[in-house]
Amino acid sequence: MPATDLNALLAGTPVIPVLAIDSVGAALPLARALVEGGLPVLEITLRTPAALEVIRAVAAEVEGAVVGAGTVLSAAQYRDAERAGARFVVSPGATDALLAAAAASPVPFLPGSATASEVMRLLEEGYRFLKFFPAAPAGGVAYLQGLAGPLPDARFCPTGGIDAAAAKEYLALPNVVCVGGSWVAPGAAVAAGDWRRIRELAGTAAALRSPGQAT
Repeated sequence: MPATDLNALLAGTPVIPVLAIDSVGAALPLARALVEGGLPVLEITLRTPAALEVIRAVAAEVEGAVVGAGTVLSAAQYRDAERAGARFVVSPGATDALLAAAAASPVPFLPGSATASEVMRLLEEGYRFLKFFPAAPAGGVAYLQGLAGPLPDARFCPTGGIDAAAAKEYLALPNVVCVGGSWVAPGAAVAAGDWRRIRELAGTAAALRSPGQAT
């Protein structure tokens, strides 16, 4: 899995919306609103029975969307996500089985890490771009600042407990390339079909930039 694939993907957006979607009917207008607002890279988590169907539909029908599968926990799910049309795969961690599935797949993998040892192991496996999860409980901005010195090659996408205010703090770090979060798609706005509100939130998030995106 070439690092350049994930570099191009993550460097294109400061915020990746992390979405748990129950139906294709809600997914399509939501994805369109996010893309129109300036956030084309979307992580659709495998936390609902409809997730794979949603990935297929958004990949096929929403122009400009770059759809990934999140909360991928097994090699079987990795293969299912690839067949559904996912352009990237995200996991909260990294098992031997997931790493083997990623090595056998053309779909790039963003593995999760929460400790220095996990980061070191993934760097040894050739992964420079990592999900930092769960970001807030694992130590937040201060923890990533602490990792920057001894592990300068790692670049992170923090996810977990991040809102608009926290996103700015993370994105100010040189070892953060982007952040993941659900605040750009509030449940109430999705339920109400308030796509204008979601476009506005996406536009504000798209205006953020990270120094890590230049590396």
